Amino acid sequence: MTSDMTQTAAGNPFAYAPAPESRAVVDIAPSYGLFIDGEFTESSGREMHKTVSPATEEVLAEYTQGTAEDVERAVAAARKAFGKWSALPGSERAKYLYRIARIIQERSRELAVLETLDNGKPIRETRDADLPLVAAHFFYYAGWADKLGHAGFGPDPRPLGVAGQVIPWNFPLLMLAWKIAPALATGNTVVLKPAETTPLSALFFADICRQAGLPRGVVNIVTGDGRTGEALVTHPGIDKAAFTGSTAVGKAIARQVAGTGKRLTLELGGKGANIVFDDAPIDQAVEGIVSGIFFNQGQVCCAGSRLLVQESIEEELLDALKRRLSTLRLGDPLDKNTDIGAINSAEQLARITALAGTGEAEGAERWSAPCELPSSGYWFAPTLFTGVTQAHTIARDEIFGPVLSVLTFRTPDEAVAKANNSQYGLSAGIWTEKGSRILAVASKLRAGVVWANTFNKFDPTSPFGGYKESGFGREGGRHGLEAYLDV
Repeated sequence: MTSDMTQTAAGNPFAYAPAPESRAVVDIAPSYGLFIDGEFTESSGREMHKTVSPATEEVLAEYTQGTAEDVERAVAAARKAFGKWSALPGSERAKYLYRIARIIQERSRELAVLETLDNGKPIRETRDADLPLVAAHFFYYAGWADKLGHAGFGPDPRPLGVAGQVIPWNFPLLMLAWKIAPALATGNTVVLKPAETTPLSALFFADICRQAGLPRGVVNIVTGDGRTGEALVTHPGIDKAAFTGSTAVGKAIARQVAGTGKRLTLELGGKGANIVFDDAPIDQAVEGIVSGIFFNQGQVCCAGSRLLVQESIEEELLDALKRRLSTLRLGDPLDKNTDIGAINSAEQLARITALAGTGEAEGAERWSAPCELPSSGYWFAPTLFTGVTQAHTIARDEIFGPVLSVLTFRTPDEAVAKANNSQYGLSAGIWTEKGSRILAVASKLRAGVVWANTFNKFDPTSPFGGYKESGFGREGGRHGLEAYLDV
C-alpha cells in the first residue's frame, strides 16, 4: 500500500503515475449565507463556521450558523410555497425534477470535485458512484410524480406539507437526493440542513434549484450545527421530519417529536455482517469485503464492518484479504488512482483511533495495511482485527471508519445467530455459490438490506432502511414515496 503515487517498485510495469483531477472546475466563494425563499440571504445572527478539506486541513470557505429565527423564515417560505407547489399537476412537478437531474449531470464533474474537497472521499467514488446516483434519484422520482395514484397508497394520496430534513456528512449530495427528490415528487416543500462539516454541495444544489427555475420557497437550505437541526425538527410548522445520522441523535429526535403529530423517518447506525461461506469464490469475496468496509473509508452506515468467515477457510481468506489491502492506494483524494481518502474530520478520526485502541486493549489482534500516512489532514490506515468475539467493543459499536472485525462460525445457524446478535439491523452480505443457501440465510437475517455475492450496491428503485436501532422507514423505490404522503 502506498501513500505516494510517485513511489513505486523499481521496474514495476504497473506503476501508477499521478493523475490529479483539476480543482479549477469548482469556484468556491469565500463565504456563504443561507438559501431561503429562492435567494441567498444573510442570517439573523453573526456566528460563522469554517469548512475545511479533510485531506489538507485547508479552509475552503466559511458558512453561516443558522439561528432559530432563520429556521422560522425558511419554514414560513416553505409553507407559503406549499399551496401552489402541491396544486401543480404531477407532470408539471416532474418537469422540474427532470431539469434538476439533467443539470446535475451537466455539472457532475464540478460537483464531484467539490464533494471530494469538502468530504475527503476519493474522486473516483464521487465521480463514478455518488453523482450518477444523485442524478438517477431525481430522474426516478420525476417518473413517479404523475403516477402517485398507482403507487399502492390509495387512488389520490396527498402530500404532507413541509418536510424538515437533516442529512449527514458521509454522502452529502446523495443523502440530499434521497430526501429531496421524493419530497418534491409527492408535492411537499423542503427545509434541509446539511452536516456542519460538509455544507458546500447543498449550497451548490441551491444554485441548481435556481438554475432549474424551481419556484421560490420549494427548497430551502439552512446551514449550521446541531442547534440548527434541533430548531428545524422541533419547529411546529413542519409536518414531516427526516433524519440520517447517528443512533444517539436519532433517539433524541424521536423523543422530541413524540406526541407532536409529525411524521418521522430515521436512518441511523449499523454494524453490518458480511458472511462468507466455505464455498464462496475467495477472490470475489475479498473484493466484496474491501468494498463493504473500505469504500468511503468505512464511513458508511451500512458498511460490512463485521466479517463472519467459516472456520475452514479463515486462513486462506485472511491471507488473500491482507494481500489485497496491501495494494490499496491511500493519498490525495483528487488523484484518480486513489482508493482510500481522508477521514472526514479530526473528531471522527479521534473516535476511530480510540475504538481501535479499545480493540487492542481488549485482546483482539490488530493488523494494518503497511503505508505512510500524509503529514497533514486526517488519515487512518485500513485495519482489520482477528481473534474478535461478540463481547468485544469493536464487534458491537459502530466505528464508522476503515476498521474490520473478523469473527468465525462453523454452521449456517451459527452465522445467522452471530449476524443478528447486534442492536443494529441495517445491512448484511452473503457469499456462497448456492442459491438455496442465499435464500435460506437471507430470510433469517434481521437486516433491512441483504446483498448476495456483492456489497454496497445501490439503485434508486430499491428501498433502503433498517430495523432495531438502525431506524425505521424506507428511502428509495416506491416505498420511499410513502413517507411523504398522507395515506
